[in-house]
Amino acid sequence: MAGTNASFPVDMSKLQKLTLDPSKPQLTAEQKAVLKNNIQIMRDAIVLFTATGAARGVSGHTGGAYDTVPEVAMLLSIFNHSDSYVPVLFDEAGHRVATQYLLSAMEGHISYEHLLHYREANSKLPGHPELGLTPGVKFSSGRLGHIFPWVNGIALANRDKTVFMLGSDGSQQEGNDAEAARLAVAQNLNVKLIIDDNDVTIAGHPSEYLKGYDLTKTLSGHGLKVVTVQGEDIDALWAGLCEVIAHKGPAAVVCKRKMAPGIADIEGSSHGHDVIPVKSALKYFASRGYPEEAIGNILNNIKPNAVPYLYIGSTREVGANRVVFGEAVNLVLDKLSKEEAAKKVMVIDSDLEGSTGLKVIHQKHPEVFVPSGIMERGNFSAAAGFGFDKNKYGVFSTFSAFLEMVVSEITMARLNFCNVLCHFSHSGVDEMADNTCHFGINSFFADNGLADTQSWLYFPADPAQMIAVIQRVFFEGGLRFVFSTRSKVPYILKEDGSRFYDENYEFVPGKDEVIAEGTDGWVVSYGDMLYRSWDAVLRVRKEGLNVGLLNKPTLNLVDEQAIRKVGSSGFVLVVESLNQKTGLGSKFGTWLLERQLTPRYGYMGTNKEGCGGLTEQIPHQGLDPQSIILKIRQLAQ
Repeated sequence: MAGTNASFPVDMSKLQKLTLDPSKPQLTAEQKAVLKNNIQIMRDAIVLFTATGAARGVSGHTGGAYDTVPEVAMLLSIFNHSDSYVPVLFDEAGHRVATQYLLSAMEGHISYEHLLHYREANSKLPGHPELGLTPGVKFSSGRLGHIFPWVNGIALANRDKTVFMLGSDGSQQEGNDAEAARLAVAQNLNVKLIIDDNDVTIAGHPSEYLKGYDLTKTLSGHGLKVVTVQGEDIDALWAGLCEVIAHKGPAAVVCKRKMAPGIADIEGSSHGHDVIPVKSALKYFASRGYPEEAIGNILNNIKPNAVPYLYIGSTREVGANRVVFGEAVNLVLDKLSKEEAAKKVMVIDSDLEGSTGLKVIHQKHPEVFVPSGIMERGNFSAAAGFGFDKNKYGVFSTFSAFLEMVVSEITMARLNFCNVLCHFSHSGVDEMADNTCHFGINSFFADNGLADTQSWLYFPADPAQMIAVIQRVFFEGGLRFVFSTRSKVPYILKEDGSRFYDENYEFVPGKDEVIAEGTDGWVVSYGDMLYRSWDAVLRVRKEGLNVGLLNKPTLNLVDEQAIRKVGSSGFVLVVESLNQKTGLGSKFGTWLLERQLTPRYGYMGTNKEGCGGLTEQIPHQGLDPQSIILKIRQLAQ
């Protein structure tokens, strides 16, 4: 059998049960041999099934889970020894989700063969662990920096037990962890941190972009007992674990190691943060002595899943708006001298420059670029502080899901009349393999000022409109928020087949745009849902329904002329990929009623937890063109 129908080729029956007593800090030769055996088998399994994520094009994050296997194997052996511990391997990095899935299989909740469906849509193996979705998963990790404070609560509820948490040098950069460390010390909680200090994050190496950051000094400064060891030295790692367990109160083992040790193609590099490529996995297993056909038969027969749908009303050519954001900023900066740009503009990264479009700015205009760590609150406020001068402009970017983390800082920036251009990429749910915790669906939280203040929320529909938006608003004052998707989007076409956002187009903030006139009713949409809505509208127009389409690129301002136009028709349907509870649809109906406009009204948005995969997320939410068509027909009756 080939592909995901094959048997799991790593012989998991060779795992040996081991019981370790942490009061005995020296391993016997037999214990060490069993540990090494188990570590190697577990690491082989992780490389294999995460590589299936690479094969199907959904990514996978091999390195972090692979790294921490030694400490995981030791903790499992400690759990076998005594019930003095909460027997859950809490982990503050969802990118080590492979550990949780492997444990689920080892405990018999799922089969090892099921792991070969890693990150596949509807496999219940999404990119971050979700409690209640995957059999055997005992907690949801969410995003970086959220678990340590939560684990403190677990420890407060279990004063008679020791609680362990796996961490990393990346997740420890979050401000939440500093607060959690202080509480753990103040309450003398029996929390033990085991931290993978591999000096690798998404954008590079903390030792280079965050000079002065030292986990041992930082945690010691908060008052924790800290033991620093070489993570691949089994004897030293075990002795360090024993030492912190014996300590009464919060303590940490900082495990120094290269990322993905022993994997030739990705060891020590930022490539190890993500999924191991298929070729590298095959090379790894060849070096391990596995038969070529056993692994190749699986990985070479898994193909990316494409949703076969030909959209009308947009181009087959697609572009990544999140990348185009950086290119558009460069077009603005190109008009300034290097000296003027450095004086006037500051662009700060949160270890996501390759994902949010800032990388091209870093490469072309390093004079304005500040590389920084996984510290969204502090980085946003730094951008705001730079823009406190009315003639200076801060630029900040991160994922839309993390907008919720900077809401208070946004308020302070607004009160100080700061100039900040914020780019929140990965908005909505399209191609969100990391799943629910990374859904960027509450973007309207940025519009949290009072009625006497103004925020600007922009969501361009295609790359050409993204460029037009940035060129128009870059040097405007105040807070401006620009959203883009993780997925690529096509270019919007007029009914005659020409591009809607051509060289003659000029973006006007606050102005809604009529893509097509309609008399029976209107669909109102924006961003990545505009081309899907346009497809649906064009198809129902062929059926005889005269439905119009309105693009609302400025999300939070009412265009009086446009709303009266659509509100005077038979129905209005808002279609978006943001949260149905907090998005445009939840507001637009009120705006209509305030103007005594009473068309039949409906709104569609993200409404349930994710299904994994990539393009499958949109139909899973009922936001595909056929679902839009059904809703249009219902409202038109």
